[in-house]
Amino acid sequence: MRKKQWFDYLWIASAVYLILGIFNILFAWLGMICFITPLLISLFGGGKTYCNKYCGRGQLFELLGAGCGLSRKKTPPKFLRSPWFRYGFLLFFLTMFGLMLYSTYLVFGGATLQEKVTLLWTFKLPWNWVNTSMVAPGVAQFAFGFYSVMLTSTVLGLATMLLFMPRSWCVYCPMGTMTQMICKVKSNPTE
Repeated sequence: MRKKQWFDYLWIASAVYLILGIFNILFAWLGMICFITPLLISLFGGGKTYCNKYCGRGQLFELLGAGCGLSRKKTPPKFLRSPWFRYGFLLFFLTMFGLMLYSTYLVFGGATLQEKVTLLWTFKLPWNWVNTSMVAPGVAQFAFGFYSVMLTSTVLGLATMLLFMPRSWCVYCPMGTMTQMICKVKSNPTE
């Protein structure tokens, strides 16, 4: 058995992130680390190291699914692993992210701050207990939108963890798909 390293405990950061966002939505900005770091690692020669070694969310799903026995440990269906689903989900995810950025832009421009988190891009969860008066409304709007993205992807990951293998989310994770695209481009720069 291998000795545990510091990065084996990054699942704690994922759990703490979700909890902190409930109490203060501005902590949602910390989630940008999970967006930027995998891309930088893959761009600068680290390949899929983030996904395989440093992803706290994947570790959390592994801990809950395998360690706590919450996973059925079934192979995910082929369509989840198919390129059309993975790239289609990435496109959908990027579209939702773009809409979130656009609403942030509108709030920076004077539109009314929408103090809500949207789960699964559909269900609006009121976040009325949050005091965002200490920052610009656009900063708060980004936090609400970004937390919505992170919470939604976590719920999707938990659902696939429960139904299939613990890290089934990793099969179609948008960050994993983007880092894989970067790796393919870097390994075949002429194509």
